[in-house]
Amino acid sequence: MDFDDQMRRYFGTADLASLTPAQLAGGQERLAVEFGLETDPGRRFAMWALMYIMGCAPDLDVAFKDAAEQNAARDFMDLFGGQSEAPQ
Repeated sequence: MDFDDQMRRYFGTADLASLTPAQLAGGQERLAVEFGLETDPGRRFAMWALMYIMGCAPDLDVAFKDAAEQNAARDFMDLFGGQSEAPQ
């Protein structure tokens, strides 16, 4: 999944600065709904990464049941510059 494609799919544009707060919230809601329905691990991870970047990602234990996927998400968080959860 290409980042710009994800932005257009959920928000109607790749330019977040052009969105109103209502449009941003609507896109985040569409993204969360599709994330909950998605079964492909790679697509789920891409969706979660976008939600993380936007500050609306579910907690790792909710988003990923598999420990390896949780660890990959922690690695992404570290690389992105965020703070990962404490190891379990």
